[in-house]
Amino acid sequence: MGRMSERTPFFPARERRLRLAELGVLDRRRTLVGLVLALALPAIVELAVVATGYNNFPIIMLLQLVAAVLVAVVGGLWPAVTAAVVAALVLNWFSTDPVGSFVVAEPEAVVELAVFLAVACSVALAVGASVRRYEQATRAAAESDAMSELALGILGSTADTEEFLERVRATLGLRAVTLLARHTDDDEGRLGGAAAPPGALRRGGWDVLASVGEAPPVTHAAADDAVAPDGWYTLLAAGRRLDPGERRMMQAFGAYFVAMRQRAQLVRSREDNRRLVEGNTIRTAILRAVSHDLRTPLAGIKLSVSSLRQPAVEFAPDEEAELLATIEDCTDRLALLVDNLLDMSRITADTVRPLLQPVHWREVLPRVLPEGGRVVDVIPPHSPPVDADPVLLDRVVANLLENALRYAPGQVVEFTARAGSPGPDGRPCGELRIIDHGIGVPPQDLLTIFRPFQRLGDAPARGGVGLGLAVAKGFVEAMGGRIEAEETPGGGLTMVVSLPLSQGAAPGGEGQRREDADGRLP
Repeated sequence: MGRMSERTPFFPARERRLRLAELGVLDRRRTLVGLVLALALPAIVELAVVATGYNNFPIIMLLQLVAAVLVAVVGGLWPAVTAAVVAALVLNWFSTDPVGSFVVAEPEAVVELAVFLAVACSVALAVGASVRRYEQATRAAAESDAMSELALGILGSTADTEEFLERVRATLGLRAVTLLARHTDDDEGRLGGAAAPPGALRRGGWDVLASVGEAPPVTHAAADDAVAPDGWYTLLAAGRRLDPGERRMMQAFGAYFVAMRQRAQLVRSREDNRRLVEGNTIRTAILRAVSHDLRTPLAGIKLSVSSLRQPAVEFAPDEEAELLATIEDCTDRLALLVDNLLDMSRITADTVRPLLQPVHWREVLPRVLPEGGRVVDVIPPHSPPVDADPVLLDRVVANLLENALRYAPGQVVEFTARAGSPGPDGRPCGELRIIDHGIGVPPQDLLTIFRPFQRLGDAPARGGVGLGLAVAKGFVEAMGGRIEAEETPGGGLTMVVSLPLSQGAAPGGEGQRREDADGRLP
């Protein structure tokens, strides 16, 4: 509970050595030094004058006034007033007739001493007030610097609660700091979506969330001071009581902490809402697929099978072959549709775990090319391998090819490869380009065609639920690559798959696969 995290705290690189606690210690030290000077400096000035035999009373009074000003600069108001009183007594004893007595023989000397005392106290008051204003400005600057550094650290870091408390403890110069949270049955709402840590202490309706320092307090009674930034959290301080300025600082620290928790809650809520929206979209698409895209091939299969089973009807060989081809085509469409729905759910749930190994582009084509001769392979024979999962890459190329053949009926689809631009990590990449000369895609839709359940023109007549390109994009990104769509010169669409060039065989050997919870290959 009280142990600091092993991660580096989010302290700024340029540490502020001027702590609030040090300011308080400095105030006390200066006051003590000022009192010592108030007692010693007037006597030292007078002894120096006596030793030199100088007897000009106005000049001696000015020297004592300078001494009182110096005391005011060092120690502030009250040491300066003390210095003025002591200087007046010293002048009365050593420089006013009769010497060696506090009795004043001449009334003018009494007036001079009174004026000196008034002037010295006024100057001390002005200088002391200036010093106090300077100290207040210094304290305000230290508080501002600390709060600025804390705000920058919060905005630019993912520091945990213990690191945050260590920052509070170090800034205020405390021995220990503890964070308490009021215990209720609604922990999720109070803690910003995060329950109290396992094994958290509970004292009098409060949960001890975190603590730092030596012998941190766990109850209000054991703490030297406590600050509550809101109704849910309390910061306990150990080591000394906080002055009003430090309490304001700790209150601000607590407000920042509450803001951190609320920000984390908003991020989690936004992510949950995004997943809910995606889940609703998938469910809606599945219902639409069941209502239309699944029913259409099922109706074709049902009709073909029912026709073949009619005992009173004899089909010619070519008619029977046509019915069987219809069954096969509808079955393939169903299999592709179900696979894409399952793959999209895995991509959305972030459960795709590719096993990368060196793969040549040409190795993929024999496994995905359909019969019929509408595909032309112009991949250079010595293209370097890329890092990819062969199973995932097969699905990517198959989906892109199926999309090209669907929207470029009667046209040839061309496969080629070349060197691509480096990826975000700076690694060189290889590109596989799938080029068709079909109807193409409007330029404004090139970035949206990879969205789930997006089809060209949103037209259902061509079949499918618009998942092929989304699945391909998800698999390519899971393998560390990227996929883009470009216009084909002369009309059509070019799909560009970029993957990092291979730097050697991956551990585990070729052919190794990892199965997911359903037993399917990732």
